[in-house]
Amino acid sequence: MTSPDKTVAFVGLGVMGYPMALNLRKGLGPDYTLLICDVVPDAISRFQKDAQGEGPVEVVKSGAEAAKRANMVVTMLPDGAAVKEVYLDALNGVISGVEASIKASPQKKIIMECGTIETPVILAVAKATEASSVSSNLTFVDAPVSGGPMGAQDGTLTFMVGTNNKDVFPMVKSTLAHMGKEDSVFLCGDVGAGTAFKVINNYLSAITSLAASEALNIGVKMGLDPKLLTDVINVSGGQCWVTSKSNPVPGVQQNVPSSRDYEGGFRIELCAKVLKMGSQLAEMVGARTILDKPTLEAFDEAKNDSRYRGKDARVVYKWLNESERR
Repeated sequence: MTSPDKTVAFVGLGVMGYPMALNLRKGLGPDYTLLICDVVPDAISRFQKDAQGEGPVEVVKSGAEAAKRANMVVTMLPDGAAVKEVYLDALNGVISGVEASIKASPQKKIIMECGTIETPVILAVAKATEASSVSSNLTFVDAPVSGGPMGAQDGTLTFMVGTNNKDVFPMVKSTLAHMGKEDSVFLCGDVGAGTAFKVINNYLSAITSLAASEALNIGVKMGLDPKLLTDVINVSGGQCWVTSKSNPVPGVQQNVPSSRDYEGGFRIELCAKVLKMGSQLAEMVGARTILDKPTLEAFDEAKNDSRYRGKDARVVYKWLNESERR
């Protein structure tokens, strides 16, 4: 069995987590063992097949088992409820496993959540970590990602790191760099800062998704060539990530969700969720906002229509294009 300092655990093999874990396995090298954990058996079996030849992969059944065997535990979980279950469960949670492991053999451990999770949940896990009997040997990190499924597959994600123990950042960065660009792993501040950076980024991205879709839909309705219009926008003042990297008009760019019926991207339901998180953050700090409410209304109308439900968020272009002006 590989020693804990040569073992990394990854919990959560979903749309983002699966390619992230696969890139992590490829980057770690054959002297490291990667532990994987997920509630979907098919994800486990597919991962074992896809990772063949990349280095040792072993399956664990819980966050506790992962934390006992690895000194670095990375999780990519879908929501706050899953985070609470994986980290805080008294029997099978990550913190429970850390405590048992460190009491048996003192060692430093890092536990890290990379999903976009509500700030109160992140702070609750941080509080539980600090209240742990082994807190001096344990660091919790929130490190949400930006780049979506395409960035996860390409290994070009951006990570926004928040931790109260800045000394661990070099080790955190070296791990995350296997899943993203090394120069795009940022130390944003204490625990919670990473999540705040991510929520603010997604707030802007969600609003620009609607704005870019509106602009391009005006052009299409006018009979303009959307590819030429995109080319002009992308060397002009309207250029943004949506127009240049994930254009919402089908056929304008290859290998983006809009060109495969809006499949395989950042689902509109999740986009609406993080936009709402940004709106709540603004309310919490007393920042005036204008664009969040009408954008949320647009996303809500689109995602409640069976034609667009479950699709990439840029499906708002299709929703606009197929709607009548009010």
